Amino acid sequence: MAVINKPHVILINMENNELKYVYGPVYSWRMGMSLGIDPVSSQKKICNFDCIYCQLGRGAEVYTKREEFVSVDDIIKEIKSLPPMDIDYYTFSGRGEPTLAKNLGAMILAVREATGGQVAVITNAALIDEKSVQEDLALADYVLAKLDAFNEDSLKSINIPAEDIYFKGIVDGIKLFRKKFKGKFALQIMFIEQNKSHAKAIAGIAQDINPDEVQINTPLRPSGTIPLSEEDLLEIKKYFIDLSATTVYEAEHRNVEPLDEKQTSLRHGNFKKKPKSG
Repeated sequence: MAVINKPHVILINMENNELKYVYGPVYSWRMGMSLGIDPVSSQKKICNFDCIYCQLGRGAEVYTKREEFVSVDDIIKEIKSLPPMDIDYYTFSGRGEPTLAKNLGAMILAVREATGGQVAVITNAALIDEKSVQEDLALADYVLAKLDAFNEDSLKSINIPAEDIYFKGIVDGIKLFRKKFKGKFALQIMFIEQNKSHAKAIAGIAQDINPDEVQINTPLRPSGTIPLSEEDLLEIKKYFIDLSATTVYEAEHRNVEPLDEKQTSLRHGNFKKKPKSG
């Protein structure tokens, strides 16, 4: 995926300013320079999945209903406190699932108004069949939705969803959202040993969805699973030949000094450590 390179910007370490909800920036192979925004939590992992490969570790505090965890004012206050920097996307992600935030739509609008920048949301798509979630996501410029499974059993074994979250609901919700969404839409697929032999089935689902791009990933940052090799991902990519697909190994990577390393590590994993080789 091509990313527009922007001028080098010197970043100032902000640890003493006690950032709670904003983290990074990090260089994302999918989005370029990304400033993370955590709309769910600063202290704990809140999610409706407990993925076996999660870079933040297992054992999320499980939520199935949308709530307001962080105020819009608190998010905007932190963003306005930051030094000038070039950002490609203000990205809602963080220490949990961002669509669990009931006020996500209001946050997206406020961030765009405050910064004039583009807004992305990275979602596990567990709630994407809900009307309110689709309405909030529709306000973003770029939505990246997870699809690691190929049926109900694989969803339960890889993503370990909370109760009342089902594979069919996720896929149907993604398809419906894709048809209505006016922005850029990507599927991000995490391939590990448990699903690599089912790449063809996942590719078939992806073709029905017809995203703008497919991001073929494997857990390069330390996690509970071992990443697949570059050769593995290139073989997997062959099933996505009719789609615009890129593997994590093909993408550009840069080291960027975050504003607050501690807060970034809480949301982005141990990004400075070398991954286990597959």
